[in-house]
Amino acid sequence: MSLLRTWSFRARYLAGFLVCAGLMAFALYAQYAMHLDPCPLCIFQRIAVCFMGLFFLVGGLHAPRRTAGRAVYAVLIALGGLWGIATAGRHLWLQSLSPDQVPACGPGLGYLFDAFPFTKMLKLAFTGSGECAKVEPILGIPMPGWTLFWFVVLIVWAFLAIRRSVR
Repeated sequence: MSLLRTWSFRARYLAGFLVCAGLMAFALYAQYAMHLDPCPLCIFQRIAVCFMGLFFLVGGLHAPRRTAGRAVYAVLIALGGLWGIATAGRHLWLQSLSPDQVPACGPGLGYLFDAFPFTKMLKLAFTGSGECAKVEPILGIPMPGWTLFWFVVLIVWAFLAIRRSVR
């Protein structure tokens, strides 16, 4: 733990970016090597990870000296993480439904983007579909359970970097 206390804000944020990059690499591995096609909620979780990773990277490269500047990056990361937590939570809820309560499979996200205005598309995607209720455990935990865990860890990491960084 004493090693982490010597890390600078820049190093902590770049490490956060590497975690996000690793999460996206695993998502692509799961899609293309394990043949687990992402449902709309999975795609929204990927967007949240990319959003967080972007602000970890920009914050790490910028490395503002003032706490207020660092807090801006932490808040932006937290917004992405909260979006991810809401999406993963909804996804886990759909997966917990009994088979007779699972909604019917709907159109893909590409079609929703093409056919509906953005707010209607979001509503339809979050209503969920049968494909989102399929459970594919990784080490015994469903994929949205893992992403929920990482969203919480990364939000905490972003705010701890503000408080305990070396100047």
